[in-house]
Amino acid sequence: MKDSKATAAYLAPRHAHLPFDCNGALVRAQCRHLATVVTITGVIDASNVDQVITYAQRFNLPDKPFVLDLTGVDTFGAPAVRLLYALDEACTAAGLEWAVIPSQAVSLTLLVTHGDIGFPTATTVHEALQFFADATTARRRLLLPLFTKTA
Repeated sequence: MKDSKATAAYLAPRHAHLPFDCNGALVRAQCRHLATVVTITGVIDASNVDQVITYAQRFNLPDKPFVLDLTGVDTFGAPAVRLLYALDEACTAAGLEWAVIPSQAVSLTLLVTHGDIGFPTATTVHEALQFFADATTARRRLLLPLFTKTA
């Protein structure tokens, strides 16, 4: 039993550019200047959604917006909607801004299950990052008058 745990730890990715296989869903994370981007490709369904949730939530970093890129997801079963609810709950609890970029399969599943109850969405990763950049700029503008000298 120890050997299998050691082997699993050895095979776990140590670099952001290597995808982690969650039984058919490949998960890759990148820490960018504006946000952490987690990209998932493949199939997310009842057989792997819990593993995907656990792995994706590892990348909720303090004070770093979170982008979930699902544009490469081919199959998104109804149980997979739990992924979005879990990430929404985790990001809200941590006070993090986040956005999801859905694929056609994800959008269709959300439409059928009525699961889209205001998840923050974007059409591309670039659009999500631009939104976070604009929000940061707006916050800085609000703080700027606090640092000016008064005579």
